[in-house]
Amino acid sequence: MRDVGGRRKSNMRDVARQAGVSVATVSRVLNGTAQVSLQTQERVRMAVQALKFVPSPAARAINSGRSHMVGALVPTLAQEIFPRFLNEMEGRLSAAGLSLVVATTDYDSEKEFQKARDLLNLGIEALVVSGLDHSDEFYKLTTLHQVPVISTSRYDQAASIPAIGYDNRAAAQLAWDHLRQAGHEHILVLSGPLENNDRTRERVRSLRDMSPDIDVKETEHSVQAAINLCETLLSEPRAVTALLCLSDVIAHGALIACKRLGLSVPSDISVIGIDDLPGSAFTDPPLTSVHLPVGRMGQITAGAIIEWLERGLPAQSTKIECYIEPRGSVCAPSPLLRPF
Repeated sequence: MRDVGGRRKSNMRDVARQAGVSVATVSRVLNGTAQVSLQTQERVRMAVQALKFVPSPAARAINSGRSHMVGALVPTLAQEIFPRFLNEMEGRLSAAGLSLVVATTDYDSEKEFQKARDLLNLGIEALVVSGLDHSDEFYKLTTLHQVPVISTSRYDQAASIPAIGYDNRAAAQLAWDHLRQAGHEHILVLSGPLENNDRTRERVRSLRDMSPDIDVKETEHSVQAAINLCETLLSEPRAVTALLCLSDVIAHGALIACKRLGLSVPSDISVIGIDDLPGSAFTDPPLTSVHLPVGRMGQITAGAIIEWLERGLPAQSTKIECYIEPRGSVCAPSPLLRPF
């Protein structure tokens, strides 16, 4: 292998030759696996420095049987909630000497299977995924490789793998109850795609259990898509006093659309989200939202992985409570229902 200057990179044989010792002795010094005289250790270190030798992680993994790598599959990095989760998880894993390798799936089960296979072939020691809705091929693959797998973002005590996350049904019910307690009866629900997203489907199921004929409109999960949908829906004659958005991304789009249509939030129409993204406290008006503790979820997940890998203690499903963060985007509906 060549370095950036075109020169051949030094290897352990070069170090051994320079230090006048065997390759096995170089390996022992670098890995600290056996006692080697201080004089020999110093000769090896001087040879390493002179040759600018960098040990291969792959070679170390072969020697130790450990890669110290953890894989994570998330739907996307374009939405703030996933980077926040990964950042907290990576911080705790790194402190324990574990590296995090991330791949995205675009909510595509076939792509998820392929990315999982790539990570497993890379030698990851554990795998973190979003939700519990995965293909049979995915589960067969992870069973074959016999690595710990932890699901996040959805709690389910009866799940076949440890599920660390929040109760998505409860999150939707919190938003619904908050609007109902404010006096809203005419609520329109805005949702991201339901396909390959069991977290969103759980939220919709919860709302339909409470109100079977509730109106749910689905769109792409982006601010622009939410703007387009709201501008279309609220331009038509429609008795609506509140928008229940199943994510803050969609709620942000709803706030922009309302402003463009000349609707005052919350006096003309209330808006509530689910996620409580950091930017939601600074929208106009500040967005009322269900707080999902994704940072804490990342820390708990990392801790469970560390315990599993270092102490052999399998992870347990863990529910992380969510709660309403009330702000300025919700108030009681006007006594005179305005048609939109």
